[in-house]
Amino acid sequence: MVRAFNSLPWDFPGMKRRDLLAGAAALAAGGALAGCRSRLAGTFLAADAQPADYPTSQAVEWMGRYLEQRTGGRLSIKLYAGAQLGSETETLEIAGFGGLDIVRVNLAPLNSIAPLTIAASLPFLFRSADHLHRALDGEVGDEILASMRPHGLIGLAFYDSGARSFYNTLRPIRTPADMRAMKIRVPGSDLYVAMVNALGANAVPIAYGEVYQGLAQGVIDGAENNWPSFESARHFEVAPYYSLTRHLLTPEMLAMSVTAWDRLTGSDRALVREAAQASVPVMRQLWNARVEKARSTVLAAGVAVNEVDIAPFSALMRPVWDTFVSTPEQASLVRRIVAMGDDA
Repeated sequence: MVRAFNSLPWDFPGMKRRDLLAGAAALAAGGALAGCRSRLAGTFLAADAQPADYPTSQAVEWMGRYLEQRTGGRLSIKLYAGAQLGSETETLEIAGFGGLDIVRVNLAPLNSIAPLTIAASLPFLFRSADHLHRALDGEVGDEILASMRPHGLIGLAFYDSGARSFYNTLRPIRTPADMRAMKIRVPGSDLYVAMVNALGANAVPIAYGEVYQGLAQGVIDGAENNWPSFESARHFEVAPYYSLTRHLLTPEMLAMSVTAWDRLTGSDRALVREAAQASVPVMRQLWNARVEKARSTVLAAGVAVNEVDIAPFSALMRPVWDTFVSTPEQASLVRRIVAMGDDA
């Protein structure tokens, strides 16, 4: 059972939170009855907070076509992109108790649920995308994916989310001192909060969909994300400074509800894994193209982009690592990931 989610801002006597969330998902997908018919027809209900043209969404759609082709249409995926069924945290919880079949989420909301995901989420851990791929395409990645089952999810694959960097409305960031007292938006993750606070800024956890307005109204001074998200959410329109700290190369996870997984035959489970893994290189190709497009758009808009010496930033992360790497299993994964970078 998924945990670490608190309460809704409203309540109804006699109804559990899971019932409310499952009902909301069913209604958003066209009604509970339609959802049941889709499941009987072998259509997996999937959700992604990113728009339909985003690489992760396109990769999930590609996975659905793969399943259709291999099964003559018996298995397929119906994707609700653009946060139609809720935020990543909300869809993750819904999937955890079986209200959704497939979700694509960043590792941040998983950190408080599945401790091994922290090992791949630490700031300044991965030196490059190649380093991340070496780690997560092998045994380390398999161990993290396997750790999801006790929490109501089956980890299927890792997608890329590129290098995250800071952007803001005030000034270029070249040293940690430039971030002092800045109000920086972060996802709802204790790790992200600790990272930003360690750099001297003030972490402000708010929903991704509220960032544009928060920047425009001065509720926050900045945020952090990759090139495609900075561009697709139009944050570059209100945050004219983008500083390439590349502090995180955190992957995305594609996961299936245990409830949906347990309904499948052994051969269909193998096929779902095969389809998910086959979608990974497709996603990476789409991602690389999207990064170049986003960078060109942002630069053409006149955003001031600057390189950063990451050493002073990375030096401030040791207390963060020490706080969040708290078990022997996590420490072992981190050591193995670091060693893969050293071997490059």
